[in-house]
Amino acid sequence: LDLPDLASATEVAAQVNDSVAFLKVGLETYLRDGAAGVGAIRQAAGPNVELFLDLKLHDIPNTVAGAARSVAALNPSLLTVHASGGPAMIEAAVNALPGTSITAVTILTSLTAADLAAIGIEGDPLSAVVRLAKLAVDAGATALVCSPLEVAAVRSAVGPDVRLVIPGIRPAGGDLGDQQRVATPEQALADGADVVVVNTCGFIEPARQESLAVIREMLELKQQGKVRAVVVAGCLAERQKDMLLEQVPDVDQIVGVFGREDIASV
Repeated sequence: LDLPDLASATEVAAQVNDSVAFLKVGLETYLRDGAAGVGAIRQAAGPNVELFLDLKLHDIPNTVAGAARSVAALNPSLLTVHASGGPAMIEAAVNALPGTSITAVTILTSLTAADLAAIGIEGDPLSAVVRLAKLAVDAGATALVCSPLEVAAVRSAVGPDVRLVIPGIRPAGGDLGDQQRVATPEQALADGADVVVVNTCGFIEPARQESLAVIREMLELKQQGKVRAVVVAGCLAERQKDMLLEQVPDVDQIVGVFGREDIASV
């Protein structure tokens, strides 16, 4: 749920609760909204959606153990740590939070072979991912994060009982963003993924672009004298008013649930 505010996150959580198994809450939301925000998202999602707490812990073992214990009340089904933190760190997280599947992140999907060489990790991404995957599982991790391109190799290396959580999911021909090692959800599942991570931008951004296209079309009609006013209505538009006005500054009014009194002036 990589969204600009808690209200948007809870809104999306409520909308998708019958379509997903997990909701992934990452650093942006956790640092901005805290445990209370995560609780609000869980409440909006309902009891049948599990929490994937993607904090990517990476520190000395004692600190990671303390951090893991600090989120115990949130009851996450998955909690991420960096596999590169080493076996002692991973084991510390496992022991601190025995009811949670400690999920080891192998190599970030934004990293290329050149990036790995620059930070001193030997070998191509596939080799490094498999090496870290084995290390993490031996230390007690019961789930792993890798890119879609390494799923088959990791599954072969760690066997069928380790859950594979796969980000870097993009539709065919979709915008890669800052991801480098990507595949379609169909390919990831065919290769042995258990959980595919779909970023909210994967469905919100296309809808936003479609909406902006309609607004711009209406503004053109207004310039031609065929439309008297262009009004954008909706709670999300209202919350993101400044951002929207940067994109389409000539709209006459933006109204939502908190600006109902403005409708009369339109």
